[in-house]
Amino acid sequence: EVQLQASGGGLVQAGGSLRLSCEASGLTFEDFAIGWFRQAPGKVREGISCISATDGSTRYAESVKGRFTTSRDNAKNTVYLQMNNLKPEDTAVYYCAAADLCSSTDWLGSWDQETQVTVSS
Repeated sequence: EVQLQASGGGLVQAGGSLRLSCEASGLTFEDFAIGWFRQAPGKVREGISCISATDGSTRYAESVKGRFTTSRDNAKNTVYLQMNNLKPEDTAVYYCAAADLCSSTDWLGSWDQETQVTVSS
């Protein structure tokens, strides 16, 4: 069973930083791109970043570009999301999922192993 567990969320003031972790199991980790997603109350789930399997290239949503950085440690089956200069609009539940490519629409993940990020103004 493929599992991706997000962790590291919390309550932070605007302008602060958090680092999220996504630990994967049940898959050959280095063969998969890993994406970060978030969902704020009353809003649809949004893809915010992805790191590829092949060359570690990254892509970001405009809403987080320049503030968030994703990286991966294949030895630890873990992907990280460093979030700097956090804003109240970053408040959401954060998830991670796996796919063969960052451009994929078919993501693997249980979508219930999330972590809450709350940014106060």
